Order: sequence, then structure tokens, then C-alpha cells
Amino acid sequence: MKHIPRKRFGQHFLTDQTIIEDIVQAIAPRPGQAMVEIGPGLAALTQPLAERLGHLTVIELDRDLAQQLRAHPQLTVVESDVLRVDFRQLASQVHAGPPDAASGKTGKLRVVGNLPYNISTPILFHLLDAVDVIEDQHFMLQKEVIDRMVANPATGDYGRLSVMLQWRYAMENVLAVPPQSFEPPPRVDSAVVRMVPRETPEKLDVGLLSEVVRVAFSQRRKLLRHSLGKWLEQRESHPSFDLQRRAEEVPVAEYVTLTQALMSRV
Repeated sequence: MKHIPRKRFGQHFLTDQTIIEDIVQAIAPRPGQAMVEIGPGLAALTQPLAERLGHLTVIELDRDLAQQLRAHPQLTVVESDVLRVDFRQLASQVHAGPPDAASGKTGKLRVVGNLPYNISTPILFHLLDAVDVIEDQHFMLQKEVIDRMVANPATGDYGRLSVMLQWRYAMENVLAVPPQSFEPPPRVDSAVVRMVPRETPEKLDVGLLSEVVRVAFSQRRKLLRHSLGKWLEQRESHPSFDLQRRAEEVPVAEYVTLTQALMSRV
């Protein structure tokens, strides 16, 4: 497949065969599983995944690439911006079917992809809205982003992205990918993250959690009484919460508990 990478799509095509095999091994696809790949590009991952699955649905924005991918007999091509894709509807179209322990089917989608680095965070939040129909996610991302996703409290990388994803997913950085594994090489290091939705997540108003975390980290160098404290006062809410800390010192569970306390006061 000959194709000139397009900067506006953030295209960097994976070419390192050893890395490709390592990623496929980390994903561990099994025949019959319902899987969706975001941004298949030149099909470096697509081909080995399709061979193991039997069939694969791909989402590709680039019109030329989508046309070439349609020639592959084992692919269903969705030509679209991934941020416009309804993954709940897609799950029903892919026919994930009922759980089947023998084949490894869970009745949910597995989602993989080499995400465009310029819109990786919006894609992660878009998928969060459909997390209940997803079995797991394996994404190649900028290493800096994955460091933030999996960061522990009281570290420089810990922030809004850490909290908003960790409350809903168990995450692991599973593979480092150097720039020379791509054509053209990006100017940053990459990595692969595994994201597995938690089976029994706390019941939350996600919008409220997002607002709490946004306010908390809006002045991350100051104590929370200067940001979150004032916000709580405006809401006339006085939950039991230690505001004499910085936002990065508060574990995910405490942000969740605070959000639940605020929900009970509505």
C-alpha cells in the first residue's frame, strides 16, 4: 500500500515488524472476538489481527486509505472521524453476541489502535462514554500521555487525565515503542497502554467528577482551599474533605468519594 503520510491527520505509520508482533501478542486476539481498530493506516496491525480474528472492523478517516482497506475481504471499513462514531451502535452492528467462554467472547467490543497523538485525549474521553460495551482497549500513544494516564498520586504526572481514567479503568503501560519504529518517525517516544474497564465501578455523575477534578487541578501548585474550597463554598457544600493538600496529593478514591457526597446533596 503506497501512501504519503498526511500531517493534518497526524499520520505516523508503524513499520517495525518486531514491535508489531509484540503489540499483537499483548492484545492476544482470539478467533471470533469482536474487535474494532481505530486508525488502521497501512494495515501493519490490521493484517495480523484480521488473520487471528477472522474478521475485523476498522475506523479510518483518510478517504484514500479507507478505499484501499475495503479491498481486504476480512475487513468492515467505517470511514469516519472516530469522535463521530457511536460505539454503542457499532457494538450492535459488529454482532458481539452473547458471552462464550470457549471462544473467548464476552459480548463486548475489544478496541485497539495507533491513535493520532494530536487528538488522543478527546478519543479516550469519547470512549469513556461507551465503556460499558467495551471489554478492553489497547492503544499506542505518546509515552508522555500514558505516563499521565497511569501516574500515581503525589507525582508530577498525576493530574486530571489520571483521575478521570483510573476511576473507570485498570491501566498498564505494556510496551515502549521508539520513534524509529514509524515512518515518518515522530518527534516523541511512544508506548502501548492496556485499559481494562473495572467490573464494579462506583456509581457516579461523570460530569460532576470531571468538574471537581477540573477545578481541583486548575491551580495545582496551590492548596485546594484556594480552588476547590472556594468552588465548594459557592455551592454551599461542606463535605468532609481535607483541603489543606494540593490536587496531586489526593488519591482517585477520594475524588470519587467527594463526588458521591456532592451527588447526595443535590
